[in-house]
Amino acid sequence: MTSLRARLFRAARARWTLSTKAMTLGVRALAQDKEGRVLLVRHAYTAGWHLPGGGVEIGETAEASAARELLEETNVTARGRGRLVGLYFNVAFGGRDHVALFRFDDFQTGPRPRPNSEIAEIGWFPLDALPEGATPATRRRLAEVFDGAESDGRW
Repeated sequence: MTSLRARLFRAARARWTLSTKAMTLGVRALAQDKEGRVLLVRHAYTAGWHLPGGGVEIGETAEASAARELLEETNVTARGRGRLVGLYFNVAFGGRDHVALFRFDDFQTGPRPRPNSEIAEIGWFPLDALPEGATPATRRRLAEVFDGAESDGRW
């Protein structure tokens, strides 16, 4: 799917979901390199730096979806299983959305993709030097994983 088609599909799916009261499931992927930096993306269509991720497709496990999104958005290939970090309620997306966060410790980095209509920028950042604009949810997840901060279960 082209990224415009993908965005239109996601918007239509969100409207349909709201009308049918079904829950939606998104995923995010956490990858940390040997230097201790974490991988973040800046989308072309929404503000801020985020962990790579997206929606779970029909017939796909959440873990497989997180690995697919990691590859599609950053050209980083998960080589091992992802470990579920947590499942979070995403209040901002219609009140019925949840996000599963998976950590991938075994991965291979390919050539950095060029900016496109979905992903404007990709970067590896030290935990103590996250980019300006790293979203509050991204910062909370990193604090939970790396600093032992308490989670309230909300994305």
